[in-house]
Amino acid sequence: MSAADFDAVVLAGGRSSRLGGSPKALLQFDGATLLRRTLEAVRGSRRIAVVGPDDLLAEVDAFRRTVADGPPRLLLTREDPPFSGPAAGIAAGVQALAADDDGVTVRRAPFTLLFACDMPLLAGLPELLLGGAARAPAAKLWIPVDADGKRQPLACCADSAALAAATPKAGGAAGLAGLPVRNLLAGLPTVELQLEWARRHTSDVDTWQDADRFGIVPPAP
Repeated sequence: MSAADFDAVVLAGGRSSRLGGSPKALLQFDGATLLRRTLEAVRGSRRIAVVGPDDLLAEVDAFRRTVADGPPRLLLTREDPPFSGPAAGIAAGVQALAADDDGVTVRRAPFTLLFACDMPLLAGLPELLLGGAARAPAAKLWIPVDADGKRQPLACCADSAALAAATPKAGGAAGLAGLPVRNLLAGLPTVELQLEWARRHTSDVDTWQDADRFGIVPPAP
């Protein structure tokens, strides 16, 4: 896949309440923050919208400086109201990707990857999802399913035009506040990708017990 083939929305705006408020996006794993690792996983994107607070701007800018071959359009945006959930965050990211810095509508990449920022082992999954999309072009959503049949809606690939059309129909960022992601994605024809390593790629960090499994320690006071 070339850089023209996909955009990405990275969700990094939760309260991290089960981590005592420590921003999970900035937790360190293997020498990099979880946000940086997610951005690295989608660095081939044409455009990336990070949905999260202004506290992440330094990390976003630091990643931008590492992309030597013409950085993708990388921006930080926010769902409104803040902390209104991942469905509202996706809607905000999709809206942000639709225009350039002057507000002019831009041409979408064919696919949009949707990822939460709390999966330390995400690397490799974007390629698997895009490969699945190439093999099943009639679908509009490609979602990994682990060996137990669990779907991973915050680690999926969507047809960009279909996702953009579904967003206002679902109420946009304001109308999706507090609602599950399935309310946004339910109308998209879906292919479930039975991926052997789906659970490994999508294992996330919600609690300090989760963090401990990865060797992630709380930040210094």
